[in-house]
Amino acid sequence: MFGTGILVLTSPLQTLPLRIAPVLSSATQIVDRTLYVHLHPGLNLGGGSQPRPVFIPPVVDLSSLITRLYSNAADVCGHLDVRVLLTNVRACGGVATPGCPFPTPQSLSHSPEVVLTDFAVQDPHQSHQVTQCLQKYTGHCYVCGPGIPSVLLSPQLGKQQEKEDPLINQEEKAEPLETYSDIVVGGTFDRLHGAHRTLLSVSCLLANRRFVIGVCDQAMLKKKVLKELIEPYSVRVQKLQEFLQDTKPSLQVEIVPLEDPFGVSVVDPQLKCILVSEETRKGGEAVNKKRLENGLPPLVLHEIQLLKDAHRNEIEEEKISSSSLRSRLLGTLLNPPKDASRLPPLPYVIGLTGGSGSGKSSIAKQLEALGAVGIDCDKLGHEVYQVGTEAYRKVLQEFGSEILNEDKTINRRALGKKVFGNQERLKSLTDIVWPEIALLVKRRITRARDEGKQVCVVDAAVLLEAGWTDLVHEVWVTIIPEEEAVLRITERDGVSTEDALRRLQSQWPNSKQVEHANVVLSTLWEPEVTQKQVLKAWHLLQKRIQQKAEGL
Repeated sequence: MFGTGILVLTSPLQTLPLRIAPVLSSATQIVDRTLYVHLHPGLNLGGGSQPRPVFIPPVVDLSSLITRLYSNAADVCGHLDVRVLLTNVRACGGVATPGCPFPTPQSLSHSPEVVLTDFAVQDPHQSHQVTQCLQKYTGHCYVCGPGIPSVLLSPQLGKQQEKEDPLINQEEKAEPLETYSDIVVGGTFDRLHGAHRTLLSVSCLLANRRFVIGVCDQAMLKKKVLKELIEPYSVRVQKLQEFLQDTKPSLQVEIVPLEDPFGVSVVDPQLKCILVSEETRKGGEAVNKKRLENGLPPLVLHEIQLLKDAHRNEIEEEKISSSSLRSRLLGTLLNPPKDASRLPPLPYVIGLTGGSGSGKSSIAKQLEALGAVGIDCDKLGHEVYQVGTEAYRKVLQEFGSEILNEDKTINRRALGKKVFGNQERLKSLTDIVWPEIALLVKRRITRARDEGKQVCVVDAAVLLEAGWTDLVHEVWVTIIPEEEAVLRITERDGVSTEDALRRLQSQWPNSKQVEHANVVLSTLWEPEVTQKQVLKAWHLLQKRIQQKAEGL
C-alpha cells in the first residue's frame, strides 16, 4: 500500500462516468490516504511516442464528471482524501502559453508515491512501455520522486455495457462551460467532504482569476448541530488553502470570515458569479436582492447538485453534510488518551462528565449495564458531609454552626446560600470537599481492582473543574444544546428558565469541556440513538483495552 497516489484518467469524457466507480475501487487496493486525480481524456500512453500534457477546455461534461467522481468517491472510498487537479483545465484565450499547462512540474501538498491509470493496454507486451510512458508523463506534470512506481488498473467494465449506455454513444460536440473572472461561495467547510470538494472544484473550473470564499465564524455557528465538534476557524481555513493550492494554484484565492449570511458577496463589485445548490438557491437570490439595493449588478447563480449520502442513518440528512459527519464522531476516540502510565492498567477508568441536563447519568447507567462499575460522585459528595467525617469538621469550622440541622447534620441548602454568588467562599468549600471526594473515588477504584473488574465509570459533574482527570484513563463528555438543557432542567427540577440558565452558566460550557474530551456523546435524539452511541463507544473502548494489554 502507498499513502499518496496520482490517478491519471485517460478514458474519453463520454465513457468516464461509468468507469469512475470501478477505477476508484481498484485504486483503494493500492492507495490508503490521499488520491490525486489528473484528467486527460483521450490520452494515448501506448502510441509509441511520449505524450505531453495539454490544456483541456472547461466543458459541461467535465463539471458533471467532477460531481460524479466525488459522489462515487464518497460511496466507494470515503476514507480517502480525493482531490481532482485542474491546473491543465483552461478556456481558450488565457494568458498562459497554449499547450503548456506545466512549464515546471507542480508541487503537491502530499508527495506522490505511486501513479495509477485507467488506460487500457491492448497488448500485454506493451505494459512495460505504457508504465514508463506514464511515469514520464506524470513527472512532467507534478513533482514526484525518481523512479515512482506506475500501476495499470483494470476496472471491470464490459464492452457490452459501454454499447448499451446512452451516455457513451453521444457524438454531440461538448458544450462549453461559461467561466467568470471572479467567483464567490460561502459555507462552514467543516471536515472537507465530497460535497465541499465538488463545490470548490466546480468553482475552480468556473473561475478564471479570483475565488472568494466566506467561511462561517463564531456568530454563524450558533445554530449548527453539534457545533462544539466543528473544527476551529483556523484549521478549516488551512485545509481550504491546501486543497485549493493543489487543485488550481493559478487562482487568486481570498478566504474571509463570514459573520452574517451575506459577507463580501453583497459589497464586492468585481464578483460575477455565486455557486449555489438547490438548497441554498434562495440564499443566492437574497444576495442579489442586497446587491441591487447596494447599487451593484446581480451575480449569476450557478447551481450544482447536492450529493446523496449512501451511508446515512436515521438522524442524518439525506445529502452529504458536515453535521452528519459530526454525528458519526459521537462515541469514537476524538483525541488519544494522555499518558496514564502512573495508573494501574486495570480497571480502566472512564471519567464521565457533562453539563446539567446533558443525560450524563443515563449514559452512566447504560455503561454499568454493559459491565462497568459505576462510581457516582454526587452520592460520594453526600457521604463526605456526614457527621464525624474530616470534611464535616472542616466545613463546620469554616462556615459556622448555623448551617446545621437540629440533628447536627449539615443543611446543604443553608450552606449553598452561604456560597451562592461568592466565588471566594465557594472556593473555600470546594477546597475542602473535592479532595475528600477524590479520596473516596480512589478507594472505590481500588475495591473494583480487588474484585477483578475491567472498567470503572466515574460519573462526575465537576470532573474537569476539580482536576480529577489524573484519576482516570479517559475523559468522556456528554453534550446537548443549551436550549434543550434549559427545557430539561425546568421540567425535571421545576425551576424557572432564568434559574436553569444561571445554573448552566455557572458550569463549564460545552465547548470548553469538549476541548478536554477523548470521547463525546450526545443525548439530543431518541434514546435508541444514544444507546447506539454508547454501544459504539463501549466496543471501541474494549478494543483499546485489548490493544494496551497486547502492548500495541
